[in-house]
Amino acid sequence: MARLRPQDAERRRAAGPDFLEALARGLAVLQAFGPERRQMTLAEVARVVDLPRATARRALLTLAQLGHLETDGRLFRLTPRVLRLAAGYLGGNGASTILQPRCERLSLAIGEPCSAAVLDGEEIVFIAYGQPTPMLNVTTIVGWRLPAFCTALGRVLLAGLPDAELEAFLARLRPEPVTRLTELDPAAIRAQVLETRAQGFALVDQEAEIGFRSLAVPLRRYDGRVVAALNLGMHTERGSAVILHERVLPLLRAEAEEISAQLV
Repeated sequence: MARLRPQDAERRRAAGPDFLEALARGLAVLQAFGPERRQMTLAEVARVVDLPRATARRALLTLAQLGHLETDGRLFRLTPRVLRLAAGYLGGNGASTILQPRCERLSLAIGEPCSAAVLDGEEIVFIAYGQPTPMLNVTTIVGWRLPAFCTALGRVLLAGLPDAELEAFLARLRPEPVTRLTELDPAAIRAQVLETRAQGFALVDQEAEIGFRSLAVPLRRYDGRVVAALNLGMHTERGSAVILHERVLPLLRAEAEEISAQLV
């Protein structure tokens, strides 16, 4: 039987005998594809997912038979059918339904892109996105992932974690640079997250993208738990950090308060 990666083996030990290795491998194969790996050979998939070629081949052919992948005999790529996996979450998640029109409205009002995200492991996942001009397809942003530690959205979501979960996240974090300005010192990252928790917002300046500043605030449900974060970004030439703090922060906080009243 093919071995699982260390993190997957740990999940199996935690889950006990009900853990399905074949399902875990199949999902890992699907998740291996992305913007930087739009199509791959069998050998490439096996290397990325860290599985024997025979195991990776069975997973790829099964997913192709189910319609989630297509192949020309050598290269494999995702098909639109994989969107069904996300559709259930986006359609059934009340937060996504509430946040999409809010992001669109706020983006038009301020003239800058507005987004919302949730925390998934060590990454944030965008669940809503609005922009003032139709330059990008919203579907290219929704579902997009970024590291949590160096983004405004991520720091807000990390700040909302219970102490034990935050410390566990920081203990396993191995930060890698996204830009030349990305903070990589674990102690400094921890201090930034705690500062975010204390002040109730995060302002990140070019750590995730050069030439781009982001400001984010938490979205809390009825019991005070942070379930998502709301963000507005601005190119550096369009506004300083002071402008974001003085002009945008009050608007984001007011919007977050209205949204939180609808979250359950």
